[in-house]
Amino acid sequence: MRFWIPFFALTSVLSAAPFRQDVGQGLVYFRAHQLPADLPGSLVAPLARSTILDVRYVSGDAAAAAALSAWLKANTSLKKPVILLANTGTSAALLAGFAEADAIPGLVVIGPARSRVATDIAVDLANRRERKAYDALESGVPLGTLIDENPDKPRNDEARLAKDHISDAELAASSDTGPLHDSPRAPGPLIDAELQRAVQFYHALLALKRL
Repeated sequence: MRFWIPFFALTSVLSAAPFRQDVGQGLVYFRAHQLPADLPGSLVAPLARSTILDVRYVSGDAAAAAALSAWLKANTSLKKPVILLANTGTSAALLAGFAEADAIPGLVVIGPARSRVATDIAVDLANRRERKAYDALESGVPLGTLIDENPDKPRNDEARLAKDHISDAELAASSDTGPLHDSPRAPGPLIDAELQRAVQFYHALLALKRL
């Protein structure tokens, strides 16, 4: 059975800030620009089984970090995980808040490999291409175009994750779990590697019937 869908068929809702898109199969993507103002409301996606919360390039002080941590604790569980996207453009205060929230069951942080971002899944990427892909979504490029470089690639990654049997500890994103590293990405189509990895990870959870 397939656990992926054609991303070109995604439905979306676009607003100035934050950006929200329904990825399908119970997954919703939120992009914050300012915190805590852009944190998703509790009634925005009541049927969602998981949320991707993108805080890349977001500034925030200690108060914003505290608000984010409180939102994560209130909205994250093993049955309704939150996949958090961060990078070196995320403010130091918010990154410090991730470390404090590390023990939240169901929280998974995806970020660049070999950086100061404390990640559960580390992705090798080039900063310029990451920013270009990030900006492309807001300029009107379909989300599917930015994550579906090869129809076979997501299925292969999901199969590998399923074969490796993702542990409960990995789902909980606890401090005991080491980062999972992707292989270096060769130049090619403009792909948002972190967002792509988040969608693949979610599909793997569905394949393993963890949700």
